[in-house]
Amino acid sequence: MVVINKSTHDKCWRGCREKGTLEHCWWECRLVQPLWRTVWSFLKKLKMELPFDPLIPLLGIYPQKIETPIRKDICTPIFIAAQFTIVKIWKQPKCPSADEWTKKPWYIYMMEYYAAVKKKELLPFVTAWIDLERIMLSEISQSEKDKYHMISLICGL
Repeated sequence: MVVINKSTHDKCWRGCREKGTLEHCWWECRLVQPLWRTVWSFLKKLKMELPFDPLIPLLGIYPQKIETPIRKDICTPIFIAAQFTIVKIWKQPKCPSADEWTKKPWYIYMMEYYAAVKKKELLPFVTAWIDLERIMLSEISQSEKDKYHMISLICGL
């Protein structure tokens, strides 16, 4: 069971000394900004041009008028992985690791793959995840691939 103690100050609990609003802790804090910038560069590699706006990853509110098509079925797991990475070190005064974040979409990818195999619906899975798989495998070091047995599932189909 978790005990929540009332804080006597309103500063960011990551230790950056800014006012600790939820928006600050999830988005504005200088300790989480590098992770969000990594997420956005990842999306650019997938040819998704989204404005750098906290409404998108934190509330799921996407812009109405946008030039490039947005794949919410890909964006949502990527944003959830980033949020889990931030939560994992919630009260620690350090930046969430981009390496740690990169592994989380891979786990989501694996679960989606096995669900597609079970339902015998591989084509929608391949269509959605083929570009993401290629980028994830290029971002992860060879030692991490070996450690977690990360191999292309789509290329073997």
